Amino acid sequence: MAMKKGMDLLKDLFDVSGKVALITGATGGFGHAAAMALAMAGVKVMATGRDEGKLKPLVKEIEKEGGVAAYSAGSPIEYEDVKRVVKDTVNKFGRIDILITAAGVNKPGPIVDQPLEEWDMIMDANVKGTWLFCKEVGKVMIKQGKGGKVILLGSARGELGMANYTGYSPSKGAVHLLAKSLGCEWGQYGINVNAIAPTVFRTALTQWMFDDQAFYKNFLKRIPLGRLGEPEDFIGTVIFLSSRASDFLTGAIICTDGGYTAG
Repeated sequence: MAMKKGMDLLKDLFDVSGKVALITGATGGFGHAAAMALAMAGVKVMATGRDEGKLKPLVKEIEKEGGVAAYSAGSPIEYEDVKRVVKDTVNKFGRIDILITAAGVNKPGPIVDQPLEEWDMIMDANVKGTWLFCKEVGKVMIKQGKGGKVILLGSARGELGMANYTGYSPSKGAVHLLAKSLGCEWGQYGINVNAIAPTVFRTALTQWMFDDQAFYKNFLKRIPLGRLGEPEDFIGTVIFLSSRASDFLTGAIICTDGGYTAG
């Protein structure tokens, strides 16, 4: 295969325009950032989540910026909802090239006090929902016969343990192993499956960590780059994993964490 040169090569490697992405948890901090970034890069976005009232403004925001988007509301842990959302995406845009599973929850607490219902909720949202969307989108991608990009949202806490995180950390560890397992299983179809493992990023749920100066300064001691993450730190990895530039990368856990898991 002839190698393109210079800017033409770079543009081709990272060009995602015209692709179709299904993004779960699209109204959360990571899902919203991914949806906006991909839409601005020319990707047609199907946003999904439980709250239709939040999905509508996201789609309008993307359209206002000149992007193409639609939404299909549903629960990521209800199998019939998952199948409907995937079907809606294909009906609307004709195919699915990219899947990003950004839906998830956390409910920290000591294991001896945490209700079983909370543990079930964490595992359902973070593992079951991810597995179900992979299952159904995988069927579509395999049938299309043109490969695909699957990006699972893991966590630095899926690599490192933490007190009071006995639900969240194991759930994200499971997501990481799902990426590795599917990377092995779907390589024959040209489907790349990777996970992004961020540390704390600024979102509505984590803003208190930025506002609490004592917590913030103490947490920064663990991050070699000396700050917590911003949405802009996340989207570059999303574009990379959605593009041809990552065609020879699968089953990888990319720790977008400022060096948090490095030592």
